[in-house]
Amino acid sequence: MRVIEFPLHGESIALCDLLKLTGIAHSGGQGKALVAASKVNVDGQLENRKTAKIRAGQVVECLGVRVRVGAG
Repeated sequence: MRVIEFPLHGESIALCDLLKLTGIAHSGGQGKALVAASKVNVDGQLENRKTAKIRAGQVVECLGVRVRVGAG
């Protein structure tokens, strides 16, 4: 599994935006589609909210990629 370290600038980021910025999704729309298709886990749990607020310390997994979100 590929691991990406993502430095978060600010308090949180919407899940679909995180997927786009890390290159997992090519667009915000594709990120929303991945969430809707139940392809995204946050901290080991299936996440169905497209704009879930992701904060530092959380781990997002999608399509064989793990994103560790840290304080920027």
